[in-house]
Amino acid sequence: MTREAQLRGRLDQWFQTEVIDPMTDFSDSKQEWRRLVSELFGTFFLVLVAAGGGMIGQAFPGSISRQAAVVAPGLMVMAIILFMGKVSGAHLNPAVTLAFSLRRDFPWWRVPGYIAMQLLGATLAAWFLHAVVGVSASYGSNYPAEGADGIQAFWMELVLTLGLVSVILGTASGAQNIGVVGALAVGGYIALAGLWASPISGTSMNPARTFGPDLVSLDFSHYWVYVAGPVAGAVLAVGFAFVLRGYGGGRSGSAAAQGDLGTEFDRPGQA
Repeated sequence: MTREAQLRGRLDQWFQTEVIDPMTDFSDSKQEWRRLVSELFGTFFLVLVAAGGGMIGQAFPGSISRQAAVVAPGLMVMAIILFMGKVSGAHLNPAVTLAFSLRRDFPWWRVPGYIAMQLLGATLAAWFLHAVVGVSASYGSNYPAEGADGIQAFWMELVLTLGLVSVILGTASGAQNIGVVGALAVGGYIALAGLWASPISGTSMNPARTFGPDLVSLDFSHYWVYVAGPVAGAVLAVGFAFVLRGYGGGRSGSAAAQGDLGTEFDRPGQA
């Protein structure tokens, strides 16, 4: 056997174990519970950090700066993508799940389960913080800035989510579909958005992130902003993705959306 044949055999084996097998496993409906638990687990930790900044800052005044509170969720998302992205795709956000489905990278029948687990994970995180820290979960939620109305916050959430979902869809396609690159890009965007825009709307960009603290504190007075804004932004991002890259549903984007990172390499012998 020639050296070239040996190399091709190793590449074929790598592709089977790292790409084909994970995607086959993800398509197996009997394994759906793993994806759902992954989304619950990941969203729990995201909201634990995102809501925890405000709640712990209230319990221990002066302990957490605004910069730390907005950078921490970005770092947590980065870690979550790296440790569980290959299990569920690490959506952690109903707006992201919706965008992947509109993009034809994620099957619609999986959407209700994913969103339910994201909302549950966020609620458990807010409840845990309330029980341990001993302050109202309202301090961990998102609200329009004092002096700003809901419409202003809505537009800010729309534009910020447009950028977030555009980054996610972009790093889930073609040569950019590399786990480390996607994690850095998404986590970095979340931190950057929070650093400059959090005073206006809180930079939620995620209906689940705001839902958990609102449910535990029983205050949904501004929740419409954090549903309508992110959903509208996600839909617009799908439209921009079509303009930039055409239709979705390709192998690379579908793999990233459905639980497999690092599939930027084509299968040996295929274009």
